[in-house]
Amino acid sequence: MNNHFDVIVIGAGAAGLTAGIYLSRAKVSTLILNEGAVGGQMVLTHEIANYPGVENISGYELARIMKTQAQKFGCVIKSNLKITSMTLEEKTKKIEVNNKDIYTSNAVIIATGGKSRTIGAIGEDRFKGKGISYCATCDGDFFQDKEIIVVGGGNSALEEAVSLTKYASKVTVIHQFDHFQALQHYVEEAENNSKIDFIMESKIVEFIGDEKLTSVKIQNVDTQEITEKQIDGVFIFIGYVPNTENLEGIVELNQWKEIIVDKNMITNIPGVFAAGDSIQKKYRQVTTAVADGTVAALSASEYINEFKKELSLVNAV
Repeated sequence: MNNHFDVIVIGAGAAGLTAGIYLSRAKVSTLILNEGAVGGQMVLTHEIANYPGVENISGYELARIMKTQAQKFGCVIKSNLKITSMTLEEKTKKIEVNNKDIYTSNAVIIATGGKSRTIGAIGEDRFKGKGISYCATCDGDFFQDKEIIVVGGGNSALEEAVSLTKYASKVTVIHQFDHFQALQHYVEEAENNSKIDFIMESKIVEFIGDEKLTSVKIQNVDTQEITEKQIDGVFIFIGYVPNTENLEGIVELNQWKEIIVDKNMITNIPGVFAAGDSIQKKYRQVTTAVADGTVAALSASEYINEFKKELSLVNAV
């Protein structure tokens, strides 16, 4: 039974790691399975300055600390693997990894997070990693003294636009609306930065280049006029889509493919909980993911305790 745990957490972002910390500290045997690198979207953030109690910290460092905490309490973490099948409807949940290893548990917390949303313009797939990036932390220093574009109008777009001015000689923010969806603090910080220009009510419709990106075509959404702009790189920050493509038909999803949960992070399947960016909710921040992970862990812990009580009564008969 070395592969059996009380709870399996799927995903090692902020929500999954938090769940692992809470469960393991409560002496609930816990396994975290993660398909990528530990940390999820956190590791893509250059600086986190609004995490309570911490003045500022890189997303990578915060993820490292969370991972260490979880392991200190006894949580087992396995990353860079592929989940090939899931059976969640039965009392004993089964997760198959890499088409060979089977892990079982009495409860599961789904914390699969999300991935960067693409804009769907011509040439986007071709120039990913060749001038198009979705991660300022990963790729910002490749554009030292270069001119770049940031696409988006939310908190992340404006925050990362400011961050990228440490490298780029000029940053142009392109947004499809005439106003930003970001908090006023982020708007003012971007507007007050002399390295940042803005092209509003516009969108990129084509990426152009040979071996790497050299220019983009920009369309005004009102006039439909298209202009071409020479550019060294484009960073896209227009939100995320939930990583739930493998969950359709397993747990209940809404029209945006987000997992439907109640206030206790309980899904439609007994013993299955969900937390973080993959669930149906309005705000997606590290702090909200941590809160989701906490609630899911407490709910799962309660479920496990009741499960064990019932099992003891059955065995006593």
